[in-house]
Amino acid sequence: MQVIVSRHAQAGRPSRLAVLSAILVGVLCVTTSGAVLWLVFGVGFLELFNPTTARPSAGQLVVGGLAWALGLTAPAAFGIAGVAKLATAHDRWRARRPRITPAVRLARAIGDDHIVATNLRLGDGGKSIPELVIGPFGAAVIEELPPPGAVLSRGVRSWEVRVGNGRIRVIDNPLERAARDADRARAWLSNEDSDYVVKTYAAVVGRDPRITRTASCAVLAPDQVAEWLTSLPPQRSLDDARRNRGVRLVREAL
Repeated sequence: MQVIVSRHAQAGRPSRLAVLSAILVGVLCVTTSGAVLWLVFGVGFLELFNPTTARPSAGQLVVGGLAWALGLTAPAAFGIAGVAKLATAHDRWRARRPRITPAVRLARAIGDDHIVATNLRLGDGGKSIPELVIGPFGAAVIEELPPPGAVLSRGVRSWEVRVGNGRIRVIDNPLERAARDADRARAWLSNEDSDYVVKTYAAVVGRDPRITRTASCAVLAPDQVAEWLTSLPPQRSLDDARRNRGVRLVREAL
């Protein structure tokens, strides 16, 4: 199976320089925190600022107080800043990694006559389609379900999902969204030929036992994607010319 990755998705990823700079700043802050701790508690550097007379001057008291305040708070401040910067570097590194969509994950099990495009923008003002597969059957839109443990409610039109930062986000019902995206893809692929319609299917992928298929959207386990694609009936009217035109549209959109 041939995989076509969107240039838009690649352009939105953090650069390697951004990851390296965050790592460098984080390591520098953590190292500085350790060095200050060693100066304060290892060699007793702050004792140099202790008053040496019974009646120190106001200036000595101010300097000594500032030195002790900085010496005791600086390690924690540098340490927290360093850990936060290293966490940012980790997030940027993860953001640089290409997203592995369900069909791409099983690419070796899918025939060479299939082409999958990720993060496809149709130019109709709607959201990008995470994954579109073009094969002998026509086209298929495949989208992923949120983790079952993150879903708080499953309504007919919308779901409530807890996202990574603990906030609650309202999303469209994934099955309805996949079916709508399939309709959008069908209209987009068939636009140049008013007498011809590309058969387009929809599926969501996940391990939520409470979700059942609908008339317009299949529900698949992650390891069932390849089997489902091969089970779709071939579209006899999809000749090489029409298939190549669809692939051209996809490449131009990416």
